[in-house]
Amino acid sequence: MDSRAKTETTIAGIAASPGIAYGQIFVYLQSSVEVPSYIVEPDQRAGEVERFERAIVATRQQISRIKHEVEKNIGPEEAAIFDAHLMVLDDPALIAETVRDLETTGQNIETCFQKVAGRYIKAFSEFEDRFLAERAVDLRDVAQRLLKNLMGQDETSLRHIVGQRIIVASDIAPSESATLDRSAALALALNSGSRTSHAAIVARSMKIPSVVGLHDLTARVHNGDWAIVDGYDGLVIVNPTESTLFRYGKIQEKKKSFEARLLESNREPAVTRDGVAVTLLANIEKAEEVAAAKTYRAEGVGLYRTEFLFLAGSHIPSEEEQFVAYRTAVEGMAPHAVIIRTLDIGGDKPMAGKSDLFPKENNPFMGFRAIRFCLAHPEIFKDQLRAILRASAFGRAKIMYPMISGVGELARANAMLAECRDELRARGVRFDETIEVGTMIEIPSAATTADLLAKRCAFFSIGTNDLIQYLLAIDRVNDRIAHLYEPTHPAVLRTLRHIVHEAHANNIQVGVCGEMGGDPVFAPLLLGLGVDSLSMSASWLPAVRYIVRAMTMADARALAAEALTLESPAEIYARCDAFYRARVKIE
Repeated sequence: MDSRAKTETTIAGIAASPGIAYGQIFVYLQSSVEVPSYIVEPDQRAGEVERFERAIVATRQQISRIKHEVEKNIGPEEAAIFDAHLMVLDDPALIAETVRDLETTGQNIETCFQKVAGRYIKAFSEFEDRFLAERAVDLRDVAQRLLKNLMGQDETSLRHIVGQRIIVASDIAPSESATLDRSAALALALNSGSRTSHAAIVARSMKIPSVVGLHDLTARVHNGDWAIVDGYDGLVIVNPTESTLFRYGKIQEKKKSFEARLLESNREPAVTRDGVAVTLLANIEKAEEVAAAKTYRAEGVGLYRTEFLFLAGSHIPSEEEQFVAYRTAVEGMAPHAVIIRTLDIGGDKPMAGKSDLFPKENNPFMGFRAIRFCLAHPEIFKDQLRAILRASAFGRAKIMYPMISGVGELARANAMLAECRDELRARGVRFDETIEVGTMIEIPSAATTADLLAKRCAFFSIGTNDLIQYLLAIDRVNDRIAHLYEPTHPAVLRTLRHIVHEAHANNIQVGVCGEMGGDPVFAPLLLGLGVDSLSMSASWLPAVRYIVRAMTMADARALAAEALTLESPAEIYARCDAFYRARVKIE
């Protein structure tokens, strides 16, 4: 029977990559490697270690090849995903524990590695932070590949899909998503994942519509079922009716036309209809991403996350290594400024091979991280500060501290910065003597004492992701309560208004670098509250620029004033959404 005659079913998930696709489903069911277990005689264990080392080399070669292909076919930003995989293979603790397990138990090396890797994967999976949840995916992907190499099994690949298909899977490992045939993969629909999962990143880069977080989709569909994947609203419609197909055909035409308008608008300055210029900036993780920021006409970098330098290898980068990266970004973005955030790492983001620096914590997300870690390890912090200062001689750089909770931490950080300035002067190294130093506002105590911090800062940048999470006591990556994570909660709006007021009262500017800043639905609200700049992933700049050019600042201020009188987060969001839709006219 033609599956299109079956009952239409709509399944809601998370919109991960925009676009609409219609076609037949291919259910991709991955299976774990079945590892045999047996005892290895003592005189044969050296051979097991050699076999393990050969498998590591083979795995490293495979991943390096995948990285090269992705860099060539998609781009360096997406290829950098596989740096984390190579980092796993270079982790001395993982390797040493595997060999030690072999020596202790006498079991074959596959069994030992599977046990050790399984402990690592479980530990990372149990952290609440989304970054670590994705690190568990990296570990699982590498572990499966290494086990297959140990057992002489062939690589699995999505490279040879027969015909054009919508790929439905529980999840797709980074190395699998990188082998997708763009001409065959119509869309991705995954049981698990988030907007920042590797599969979603690759899908957006390839412009493949994608919906994730669909829970049990693989159990609800069959190979050959027809479906629509709506990557805009996060929907999968199985067995759509003719009327639904007709409606989506019209929607797709409008979306494509709107996207063309976005790109056309992106050539124009970000100025409202009543003549107010708005500063739009880009968030980056690596110096190489400056090129994309410039392509999308960012007026600077509002957030350079420096953690990648520390997480991409098995060692802490030296002052010189950091200087090269920061200088590259600063020179590349000139004459615009680059705001470099100091290290935001700690209990929830441990560095490979450096577990001794991070004690185990029950609640690492609010534990020994970011500025707390840096102040406790001045040798690491000062290397970074000196590197940033040195880079400031080659363009416009600014320094920004994360997770500041009050003036005490800010004063201690600035004292170390002063020491670094003196050390560079003594070495005869030039730097920008007037470099601006600011802080992120992402902890409620910092927001409450914004008036005190503003007297000691050159600028504020609001990290809305953490600020909202801490204000509402909601873990945004916990599936059971994530629906309570509400950017339009009245407490959030009132806190934002307070931060902006205190910043402007002390004659400093305030930007937003969290996810709210890159959402075109929220941009008018933030600007109406008085935010001076918005920083976002480069690819979101056209959408935000478009709404800025389609509105007046007077209307944005009226929206914010009205929102502050409302009690319901849903009602506030509805007002913001209506404001947006009335101006973009895509429906």
